[in-house]
Amino acid sequence: RRTPDECRDKNILRAFIQPHRGVNLLHMAAIEYDDPIPKRHRFDLIVRDVEHGRAELLMQPGDFASHLDPQYGIDPLSILVPFLIFSIGVSHAVQMTNTWKQETLQGADGVSASRNAFVKLFVPGTTALLANAIGFLVILHIDIAMVQEMAVTASLGVALMILTNKLLLPILLSYQTFDAQQLARMQHASSHLIWKWISRSASRKGARWPLGVALVLLVFGVWKGAEVKTGDLGTGIPELRADSRYNTDSAAIMRHFSIGVDVLGVIAQTNVADACTRYDIMDTIDRFEWEMKNVAGVQSVKSLPSAAKLINAGWNENNLKWRVLSRNPQVLAQSVTPIDTASGLLNTDCSAMQVMIFTSDHTGETLARIVHAVKTFNSRYGSNVLQFKLASGNAGVMAATNEAVDAAEITMLVWLFVAISLLVLWEFRSFSAWLCIVLPLALVSLLCNAVMAMLGIGLKVSTLPVIALGVGVGVDYGIYLYERMQHHFRHGEPLSDAFYHALCERGTAAVFTAITMSIGVGSWAFSALKFQADMGLLLAFMFLVNMLGAIFLLPALAAWTLRRPPSPIPNADS
Repeated sequence: RRTPDECRDKNILRAFIQPHRGVNLLHMAAIEYDDPIPKRHRFDLIVRDVEHGRAELLMQPGDFASHLDPQYGIDPLSILVPFLIFSIGVSHAVQMTNTWKQETLQGADGVSASRNAFVKLFVPGTTALLANAIGFLVILHIDIAMVQEMAVTASLGVALMILTNKLLLPILLSYQTFDAQQLARMQHASSHLIWKWISRSASRKGARWPLGVALVLLVFGVWKGAEVKTGDLGTGIPELRADSRYNTDSAAIMRHFSIGVDVLGVIAQTNVADACTRYDIMDTIDRFEWEMKNVAGVQSVKSLPSAAKLINAGWNENNLKWRVLSRNPQVLAQSVTPIDTASGLLNTDCSAMQVMIFTSDHTGETLARIVHAVKTFNSRYGSNVLQFKLASGNAGVMAATNEAVDAAEITMLVWLFVAISLLVLWEFRSFSAWLCIVLPLALVSLLCNAVMAMLGIGLKVSTLPVIALGVGVGVDYGIYLYERMQHHFRHGEPLSDAFYHALCERGTAAVFTAITMSIGVGSWAFSALKFQADMGLLLAFMFLVNMLGAIFLLPALAAWTLRRPPSPIPNADS
């Protein structure tokens, strides 16, 4: 039932709010409601039916038990996880199947071929999968819940792949056989003229061209990669393309009105009672609004003082001379009273008053400029009485996300390469192996930043994980190829011949996997979701270039760093 608003007819200092009738949690429910079970707020309410007081026995065990499955939801980045798990699984399955096929071509039966493939691939494959899992876990350093959920789910998927690809797949392959015609056809198709040409880069003379090209790409990556920006670089919401209906409508609104869809809310927080009737506090907020209006990229600003000045002029025949903040608390209270909390400009006791900053765009530079201006003003005029806190609104969330991404970029990559380096050193126990496997990954990471700068893709929450994921997935090629090259080299073969045999055994599967995954994820470029298109382009680039680095740059580095052991190891694959 509506009652007259008497607050405006009395001489008061601020607006009063009549709270609705409520019940204390400790009230006796039996006296007040004649029913102690469904209404009283106690533990029985959790496990009983509210309307009829019946015990729900089927729900009670689930309420008390601990759960192993975290309650993660579906978010935009979750579309990346199934594809990554599928692509990594395909990569390792192709390597296992290809090795089993080669053993079969050498005359082994299904069981023996499966056993030999397992012996050859279990250690390098498990190391590569652990590197993948570490690549995902490193993303946990990004202090964004959506990214952390993706990291956890992807890591669990990769860990389970050790069971499926390294243990179950050899068992399934042991039941497979080839007839004589299939064996003859595969043996006829086993010529590797391309591998013979590529293996020349495993000599010091042939390594000059790959190393020279890598040096040029390194300089280009460092130069162009420095131009990559944090945050979005376009207009409209980043999830959609610039020509989408929503973004075109938003652009039309911004052209014709002083508001927009990007709002950054700054909370003026105070611990003073009736702060909205204090002239000194309201005047500081009004000065803050004026400062923000003069920051480049700000379209308009709305705040409680500006609304109070309009109301004060309205009480005085809309005279422009009265569009000011009164120093009289009673007059100031009269100006503030009509402003409802639903406006978003204040709360019930005026302890938090929001200043709404409408931005012309949400690019990283614009948001960083506004955030810097807010922090500068707060450091200059903030006190124990009044503080300006960041930030609410969609632009505020973007600004906080950009800061988290910017802070995590270097640390995440450092931890990622440290973890992968330790795994490589643990498996191969060779500094040369570390150089040959890790340096191509580092070069591709720099080139990825250069590609982002060229394509106008910002470093944001959807692209930063791609770099880590690309490194984690790309290390597979290097580990698989180096393991076989080292094996043949230690058994007395020249390095070029050792790398040729490594390409014959592992190269076809690596190229097939990289091209297949690149084409598959490259199709995301046609998606209506812009962030998905950006991720697809970057992943396709990293999958393909990581493969090229393992085929061309890895043997060139090995030609200058790998040293033959004092005595060759007897020729055995075990």
